[in-house]
Amino acid sequence: MGERDWRPFIYGGLASCTAEFGTFPIDTTKTRLQIQGQAVGGRVAQLKYHGMVDALLKISRQEGVAALYSGIYPAVLRQATYGTIKFGIYYSLKKMLEREGEVGGGVGVNVCCAVVAGIVSSAIANPTDVLKVRMQVLGGRDGASLVSCFLDVYRHEGITGLWRGVGPTAQRAAVIAAVELPVYDFCKQQLLPVFGDRITNHFVSSFIASLGSAVASTPIDVIRTRLMNDRRLTKTLASSSANGNTLVIRNYSGSMDCLIQTVRNEGPLALYRGFVPTWVRMGPWNIIFFITYEQLKAFY
Repeated sequence: MGERDWRPFIYGGLASCTAEFGTFPIDTTKTRLQIQGQAVGGRVAQLKYHGMVDALLKISRQEGVAALYSGIYPAVLRQATYGTIKFGIYYSLKKMLEREGEVGGGVGVNVCCAVVAGIVSSAIANPTDVLKVRMQVLGGRDGASLVSCFLDVYRHEGITGLWRGVGPTAQRAAVIAAVELPVYDFCKQQLLPVFGDRITNHFVSSFIASLGSAVASTPIDVIRTRLMNDRRLTKTLASSSANGNTLVIRNYSGSMDCLIQTVRNEGPLALYRGFVPTWVRMGPWNIIFFITYEQLKAFY
Protein backbone atom coordinates (compact mmCIF):
# COMPACT_ATOMS: atom_id res chain seq x y z
CA MET A 1 0.00 0.00 0.00
CA GLY A 2 1.43 3.37 -0.99
CA GLU A 3 1.63 6.33 1.37
CA ARG A 4 -1.11 8.16 -0.55
CA ASP A 5 -3.66 5.33 -0.51
CA TRP A 6 -5.59 6.85 2.39
CA ARG A 7 -6.18 10.19 0.67
CA PRO A 8 -9.18 9.27 -1.56
CA PHE A 9 -10.98 8.00 1.58
CA ILE A 10 -10.37 11.24 3.53
CA TYR A 11 -11.16 13.50 0.57
CA GLY A 12 -14.32 11.52 -0.24
CA GLY A 13 -15.58 11.73 3.34
CA LEU A 14 -14.90 15.46 3.76
CA ALA A 15 -16.38 16.36 0.36
CA SER A 16 -19.49 14.20 1.02
CA CYS A 17 -20.19 15.86 4.39
CA THR A 18 -19.78 19.33 2.86
CA ALA A 19 -22.22 18.49 0.04
CA GLU A 20 -24.73 16.97 2.49
CA PHE A 21 -24.97 20.12 4.61
CA GLY A 22 -25.56 22.24 1.53
CA THR A 23 -28.40 20.19 0.05
CA PHE A 24 -30.15 18.46 2.97
CA PRO A 25 -33.46 20.44 2.93
CA ILE A 26 -34.04 19.30 -0.67
CA ASP A 27 -33.47 15.71 0.43
CA THR A 28 -36.10 16.11 3.16
CA THR A 29 -38.69 17.27 0.60
CA LYS A 30 -37.76 14.32 -1.65
CA THR A 31 -38.33 11.87 1.22
CA ARG A 32 -41.72 13.39 2.13
CA LEU A 33 -42.85 13.30 -1.52
CA GLN A 34 -41.77 9.66 -1.91
CA ILE A 35 -43.68 8.30 1.09
CA GLN A 36 -46.98 10.06 0.39
CA GLY A 37 -49.75 8.36 -1.55
CA GLN A 38 -49.04 4.90 -0.15
CA ALA A 39 -51.92 2.51 0.42
CA VAL A 40 -52.33 1.92 4.18
CA GLY A 41 -54.88 -0.66 5.23
CA GLY A 42 -56.10 -0.94 1.65
CA ARG A 43 -56.80 2.80 1.31
CA VAL A 44 -54.64 5.22 -0.65
CA ALA A 45 -53.81 8.28 1.47
CA GLN A 46 -54.51 11.75 0.09
CA LEU A 47 -51.47 13.66 -1.16
CA LYS A 48 -50.30 16.33 1.27
CA TYR A 49 -47.66 17.94 -0.92
CA HIS A 50 -47.95 18.93 -4.58
CA GLY A 51 -44.36 19.24 -5.69
CA MET A 52 -41.01 20.21 -4.22
CA VAL A 53 -41.70 23.92 -3.65
CA ASP A 54 -45.07 23.19 -2.03
CA ALA A 55 -43.41 20.64 0.28
CA LEU A 56 -40.65 23.11 1.23
CA LEU A 57 -43.19 25.85 2.05
CA LYS A 58 -45.59 23.60 3.96
CA ILE A 59 -42.88 21.93 6.05
CA SER A 60 -41.36 25.33 6.90
CA ARG A 61 -44.73 26.89 7.72
CA GLN A 62 -46.29 24.00 9.64
CA GLU A 63 -43.27 22.47 11.37
CA GLY A 64 -40.66 25.21 11.32
CA VAL A 65 -37.54 25.63 9.20
CA ALA A 66 -35.61 23.35 11.56
CA ALA A 67 -37.78 20.42 10.35
CA LEU A 68 -36.03 20.67 6.97
CA TYR A 69 -32.83 19.67 8.75
CA SER A 70 -34.41 16.92 10.84
CA GLY A 71 -32.19 13.88 10.31
CA ILE A 72 -29.04 15.87 9.50
CA TYR A 73 -26.99 14.09 12.20
CA PRO A 74 -27.47 10.54 10.85
CA ALA A 75 -27.14 12.00 7.33
CA VAL A 76 -23.70 13.45 8.08
CA LEU A 77 -22.77 10.27 9.95
CA ARG A 78 -23.86 8.34 6.86
CA GLN A 79 -21.72 10.45 4.56
CA ALA A 80 -18.75 10.14 6.92
CA THR A 81 -18.99 6.35 6.45
CA TYR A 82 -20.70 5.90 3.06
CA GLY A 83 -18.89 8.73 1.28
CA THR A 84 -15.53 7.84 2.76
CA ILE A 85 -15.78 4.16 1.83
CA LYS A 86 -17.47 4.66 -1.57
CA PHE A 87 -15.10 7.18 -3.09
CA GLY A 88 -12.07 5.72 -1.33
CA ILE A 89 -12.76 2.23 -2.75
CA TYR A 90 -13.58 3.57 -6.22
CA TYR A 91 -10.44 5.64 -6.73
CA SER A 92 -8.17 3.19 -4.89
CA LEU A 93 -9.50 0.22 -6.88
CA LYS A 94 -9.03 2.14 -10.14
CA LYS A 95 -5.43 2.96 -9.24
CA MET A 96 -4.72 -0.61 -8.17
CA LEU A 97 -6.06 -2.01 -11.47
CA GLU A 98 -4.07 0.53 -13.43
CA ARG A 99 -0.88 -0.48 -11.61
CA GLU A 100 -1.57 -4.18 -12.21
CA GLY A 101 -1.01 -3.85 -15.94
CA GLU A 102 -2.86 -2.90 -19.03
CA VAL A 103 -6.26 -2.75 -17.29
CA GLY A 104 -7.83 0.49 -16.09
CA GLY A 105 -8.85 3.66 -17.80
CA GLY A 106 -11.75 2.08 -19.71
CA VAL A 107 -15.42 2.83 -19.05
CA GLY A 108 -16.17 -0.85 -18.31
CA VAL A 109 -13.50 -1.04 -15.60
CA ASN A 110 -14.69 2.25 -14.09
CA VAL A 111 -18.28 0.94 -13.95
CA CYS A 112 -17.18 -2.29 -12.23
CA CYS A 113 -15.12 -0.35 -9.64
CA ALA A 114 -18.07 1.98 -9.02
CA VAL A 115 -20.58 -0.88 -8.55
CA VAL A 116 -18.33 -2.60 -5.99
CA ALA A 117 -17.76 0.69 -4.15
CA GLY A 118 -21.49 1.53 -4.11
CA ILE A 119 -22.66 -1.86 -2.83
CA VAL A 120 -20.05 -2.21 -0.07
CA SER A 121 -20.36 1.35 1.25
CA SER A 122 -24.19 1.47 1.22
CA ALA A 123 -24.55 -1.88 3.00
CA ILE A 124 -22.23 -0.74 5.79
CA ALA A 125 -23.93 2.67 6.15
CA ASN A 126 -27.55 1.39 5.93
CA PRO A 127 -28.41 1.92 9.66
CA THR A 128 -27.65 5.64 9.39
CA ASP A 129 -29.86 5.80 6.29
CA VAL A 130 -32.80 4.19 8.14
CA LEU A 131 -32.47 6.66 11.02
CA LYS A 132 -32.20 9.60 8.61
CA VAL A 133 -35.39 8.63 6.72
CA ARG A 134 -37.38 8.11 9.93
CA MET A 135 -36.28 11.47 11.35
CA GLN A 136 -37.08 13.25 8.07
CA VAL A 137 -40.60 11.79 8.07
CA LEU A 138 -41.22 12.74 11.71
CA GLY A 139 -39.71 16.22 11.40
CA GLY A 140 -39.63 17.84 14.82
CA ARG A 141 -42.62 15.83 16.07
CA ASP A 142 -42.70 13.26 18.88
CA GLY A 143 -39.34 14.40 20.24
CA ALA A 144 -37.59 12.74 17.31
CA SER A 145 -33.83 12.58 17.82
CA LEU A 146 -31.02 10.33 16.66
CA VAL A 147 -31.00 8.38 19.94
CA SER A 148 -34.81 8.11 20.26
CA CYS A 149 -35.17 6.90 16.67
CA PHE A 150 -32.41 4.33 17.19
CA LEU A 151 -34.06 3.05 20.39
CA ASP A 152 -37.48 2.95 18.72
CA VAL A 153 -36.15 0.81 15.84
CA TYR A 154 -34.17 -1.43 18.19
CA ARG A 155 -37.06 -2.02 20.64
CA HIS A 156 -39.72 -2.78 18.04
CA GLU A 157 -37.73 -4.34 15.21
CA GLY A 158 -34.47 -5.52 16.69
CA ILE A 159 -31.01 -4.92 15.28
CA THR A 160 -32.14 -6.20 11.87
CA GLY A 161 -34.51 -3.22 11.64
CA LEU A 162 -31.45 -1.04 11.08
CA TRP A 163 -30.82 -2.94 7.86
CA ARG A 164 -34.41 -2.52 6.64
CA GLY A 165 -34.29 -1.75 2.90
CA VAL A 166 -30.62 -2.76 2.53
CA GLY A 167 -31.40 -4.59 -0.75
CA PRO A 168 -32.78 -1.61 -2.69
CA THR A 169 -30.28 0.67 -0.91
CA ALA A 170 -27.37 -1.39 -2.25
CA GLN A 171 -29.02 -1.57 -5.70
CA ARG A 172 -29.58 2.19 -5.74
CA ALA A 173 -26.01 2.89 -4.62
CA ALA A 174 -24.65 0.53 -7.27
CA VAL A 175 -26.76 2.22 -10.00
CA ILE A 176 -25.83 5.75 -8.86
CA ALA A 177 -22.14 4.91 -8.58
CA ALA A 178 -22.13 3.01 -11.90
CA VAL A 179 -23.58 6.06 -13.68
CA GLU A 180 -22.28 9.00 -11.67
CA LEU A 181 -18.58 8.22 -11.22
CA PRO A 182 -17.71 6.87 -14.70
CA VAL A 183 -19.82 9.60 -16.40
CA TYR A 184 -18.03 12.28 -14.37
CA ASP A 185 -14.60 10.85 -15.20
CA PHE A 186 -15.56 10.47 -18.89
CA CYS A 187 -16.96 14.01 -19.21
CA LYS A 188 -14.00 15.46 -17.36
CA GLN A 189 -11.57 13.81 -19.79
CA GLN A 190 -13.58 14.89 -22.84
CA LEU A 191 -13.79 18.49 -21.62
CA LEU A 192 -10.09 18.81 -20.74
CA PRO A 193 -9.19 20.32 -24.18
CA VAL A 194 -11.98 22.90 -23.77
CA PHE A 195 -11.84 23.89 -20.09
CA GLY A 196 -8.67 22.25 -18.80
CA ASP A 197 -8.59 20.67 -15.33
CA ARG A 198 -10.38 23.63 -13.76
CA ILE A 199 -13.55 24.34 -11.76
CA THR A 200 -15.61 24.99 -14.92
CA ASN A 201 -14.84 21.46 -16.12
CA HIS A 202 -15.66 19.97 -12.71
CA PHE A 203 -18.94 21.94 -12.59
CA VAL A 204 -20.20 20.85 -16.03
CA SER A 205 -19.07 17.21 -15.64
CA SER A 206 -20.69 16.81 -12.22
CA PHE A 207 -23.98 18.35 -13.45
CA ILE A 208 -24.19 15.92 -16.39
CA ALA A 209 -23.35 12.99 -14.08
CA SER A 210 -26.11 14.00 -11.65
CA LEU A 211 -28.82 13.99 -14.36
CA GLY A 212 -27.90 10.47 -15.46
CA SER A 213 -27.83 9.09 -11.92
CA ALA A 214 -31.17 10.76 -11.02
CA VAL A 215 -32.97 9.19 -13.98
CA ALA A 216 -31.48 5.75 -13.28
CA SER A 217 -31.91 5.68 -9.51
CA THR A 218 -35.23 7.40 -8.65
CA PRO A 219 -37.49 4.29 -8.95
CA ILE A 220 -35.16 2.30 -6.68
CA ASP A 221 -34.95 5.26 -4.31
CA VAL A 222 -38.75 5.41 -3.97
CA ILE A 223 -38.87 1.69 -3.06
CA ARG A 224 -35.94 2.07 -0.65
CA THR A 225 -37.47 5.08 1.12
CA ARG A 226 -40.84 3.39 1.56
CA LEU A 227 -39.29 0.21 2.92
CA MET A 228 -37.13 2.16 5.37
CA ASN A 229 -40.16 4.09 6.63
CA ASP A 230 -42.30 0.91 6.82
CA ARG A 231 -42.68 0.49 10.56
CA ARG A 232 -43.50 -2.88 12.06
CA LEU A 233 -46.75 -2.50 14.01
CA THR A 234 -48.29 -5.11 16.28
CA LYS A 235 -51.98 -5.71 16.70
CA THR A 236 -53.53 -7.89 19.41
CA LEU A 237 -55.76 -10.56 17.93
CA ALA A 238 -59.31 -10.11 19.25
CA SER A 239 -59.92 -13.86 19.33
CA SER A 240 -56.95 -14.52 21.56
CA SER A 241 -56.38 -11.30 23.44
CA ALA A 242 -56.29 -13.24 26.71
CA ASN A 243 -53.25 -15.12 25.48
CA GLY A 244 -51.64 -11.90 24.31
CA ASN A 245 -51.13 -13.18 20.76
CA THR A 246 -50.21 -10.45 18.32
CA LEU A 247 -50.16 -10.06 14.58
CA VAL A 248 -47.19 -8.31 12.99
CA ILE A 249 -48.31 -5.79 10.39
CA ARG A 250 -46.20 -4.22 7.65
CA ASN A 251 -47.31 -2.46 4.48
CA TYR A 252 -44.74 -4.35 2.39
CA SER A 253 -43.17 -7.80 2.66
CA GLY A 254 -40.14 -6.80 0.59
CA SER A 255 -38.79 -4.82 -2.37
CA MET A 256 -40.80 -6.64 -5.04
CA ASP A 257 -44.04 -6.39 -3.03
CA CYS A 258 -43.44 -2.66 -2.54
CA LEU A 259 -42.81 -2.22 -6.28
CA ILE A 260 -45.96 -4.14 -7.26
CA GLN A 261 -48.20 -2.37 -4.72
CA THR A 262 -46.86 1.06 -5.69
CA VAL A 263 -47.46 0.52 -9.41
CA ARG A 264 -50.85 -1.17 -8.86
CA ASN A 265 -52.23 1.43 -6.43
CA GLU A 266 -50.61 4.62 -7.74
CA GLY A 267 -49.48 3.92 -11.31
CA PRO A 268 -45.97 3.62 -12.83
CA LEU A 269 -45.29 7.36 -12.52
CA ALA A 270 -45.34 6.97 -8.72
CA LEU A 271 -41.89 5.39 -9.11
CA TYR A 272 -40.67 8.83 -10.19
CA ARG A 273 -42.31 10.63 -7.30
CA GLY A 274 -39.72 13.03 -5.92
CA PHE A 275 -37.70 13.05 -9.18
CA VAL A 276 -37.44 16.86 -9.34
CA PRO A 277 -36.02 17.28 -5.82
CA THR A 278 -33.84 14.21 -6.43
CA TRP A 279 -32.27 15.85 -9.46
CA VAL A 280 -32.31 19.34 -7.95
CA ARG A 281 -30.45 17.88 -4.97
CA MET A 282 -28.11 15.61 -6.94
CA GLY A 283 -27.03 18.49 -9.18
CA PRO A 284 -25.78 20.81 -6.40
CA TRP A 285 -24.66 17.80 -4.30
CA ASN A 286 -22.41 16.49 -7.06
CA ILE A 287 -21.18 19.96 -7.96
CA ILE A 288 -20.25 20.73 -4.34
CA PHE A 289 -18.78 17.25 -3.85
CA PHE A 290 -16.61 17.04 -6.97
CA ILE A 291 -15.38 20.64 -6.74
CA THR A 292 -14.48 20.11 -3.06
CA TYR A 293 -12.85 16.76 -3.88
CA GLU A 294 -10.80 18.21 -6.75
CA GLN A 295 -9.73 21.21 -4.64
CA LEU A 296 -8.63 18.94 -1.81
CA LYS A 297 -6.62 16.89 -4.31
CA ALA A 298 -5.01 20.01 -5.74
CA PHE A 299 -4.31 21.52 -2.31
CA TYR A 300 -2.54 18.44 -0.96
